[in-house]
Amino acid sequence: MIIRTLIAATLIGAAGLAPALAADEPQVVRQDLMKKNGKDLGVLVKMVKGEAPFDAAQAQAALTEIHGVASEFGAYFPEGSETGFDTEAAPAIWSDRAGFDKAVAQFEADAKTAMDAAPADLDALKAVFGPLTKNCGACHETYRLKNS
Repeated sequence: MIIRTLIAATLIGAAGLAPALAADEPQVVRQDLMKKNGKDLGVLVKMVKGEAPFDAAQAQAALTEIHGVASEFGAYFPEGSETGFDTEAAPAIWSDRAGFDKAVAQFEADAKTAMDAAPADLDALKAVFGPLTKNCGACHETYRLKNS
């Protein structure tokens, strides 16, 4: 009886660890970071399009979080993480590492510029939003697999 209980506890414990281990995978972390960026960009897009009123505090919070993502994002593309976990990372990340690293550095610089600008009105937000999203689009064009 004790042995069965120990075996059951071990199996349940191992099953419980599987999701925690997957969350540490670079593919999972970078997908979570991009989801966070998508949420923050969504807040900004609504303001820029006039679908939501400009809110300086919300804009700054979104820009700060985007900069945080930009600061750590590049670290989650180590060799060996090219596949798995439904990654959308294009092979060009590893075949053109210098270009990818340059794009990530530009993303971080644009995000920092936007965050540091601390836009106080909609026009100021629009001024930093364009360069930031242009960078995102350019990186996705080259370094992200297209959805079929």
